[in-house]
Amino acid sequence: MPTAIQQVPLKTITGEDASLQDYAGKVLLVVNVASKCGLTPQYEALEKLYADRRDDGLVVLGFPANDFGAQEPGANAEIQDFCRSTFGVDFPMFAKIAVTGPDTHPLYKALIEAHPKATSTSDTDFRAALRGYGMTPNPEPGILWNFEKFVVGKDGEVVARFAPDTKPDDPAVLAAIDKALAA
Repeated sequence: MPTAIQQVPLKTITGEDASLQDYAGKVLLVVNVASKCGLTPQYEALEKLYADRRDDGLVVLGFPANDFGAQEPGANAEIQDFCRSTFGVDFPMFAKIAVTGPDTHPLYKALIEAHPKATSTSDTDFRAALRGYGMTPNPEPGILWNFEKFVVGKDGEVVARFAPDTKPDDPAVLAAIDKALAA
């Protein structure tokens, strides 16, 4: 039986109806992304991770959001073109959504509720760094910034959450993915 997270209605970046149930039996890395963020180069590592692990059952899912510093201002077609032409993104991308505030998409409400605290593997205080750039980070349990990552197991349960500055190829992220793939 599908989990509540798997049943949330979604739209692909090209406008087709979708849900996480479409990926049942796969391990998912759900990431809120932005094209004009200091963390945007993570697209390259996300695509490499997808290319390297898709045959093992991993699917990376990108959810563009313009919630932080207006760093995803484009329309869906522009976002898709940028991701493909700049980073060769082949993993599934979805329509732009809100991941914070009163218009938070139901998927992100469910992800946050399922795993309220993100793990950070960085030696730096990302919240303090954002403040140093004049940005206002979101309080926990909300999404801190662009490129926060959720690992969803084959059964549709959220098994891990990682802070934006934790890179997709970080050993902690890879360990969570490997554990979920082995389950």
